[in-house]
Amino acid sequence: QVQLVESGGGLVQPGGSLRLSCTASGGTFGLFTIAWFRQAPKKEREGVSCISDSDGSIYYADSVKGRFNCFRGDDKKTVYLQMNNLKPEDTADYYCAVDFSRSSCLVPGGPIPSYFASWGQGAQVTVSS
Repeated sequence: QVQLVESGGGLVQPGGSLRLSCTASGGTFGLFTIAWFRQAPKKEREGVSCISDSDGSIYYADSVKGRFNCFRGDDKKTVYLQMNNLKPEDTADYYCAVDFSRSSCLVPGGPIPSYFASWGQGAQVTVSS
C-alpha cells in the first residue's frame, strides 16, 4: 500500500507563501484521488483541496480559493499544495491523504475523510508575525 510522506511546513509571516509536498513511498499516485486536509487546535478537520484524475475534478475550500493551488508532479509520485498570501487563520496541521477508489472531488461540502485510506504524518504550518 502506498505510504505518504509530507514535507514543507514551517513558520511564515502573513502574506507569505509555503509549498507542501506529499510523496508516495512504495508506489506512485497513479490516478488515485489525493486530498489535503487541515486541523487547527480545537477545530474540526477541514478538507482544503482535492484533485482527482478520474474525472478531472479539483476542489478548494472557499477559505483558500484563489490562494492555494494543488497539483501533481511530473514524477507521478508527488502532489503539491502551493499556499500563497497566507493568513493567521491558515495555521494548522496539514495532512495529505489518498483515496484508492478514485472518487470524484465534486462532493458537496468537500472531500470526505472516511474515503481516504492512507494519510501522511502531517506538516505543521504556522502563520504569524
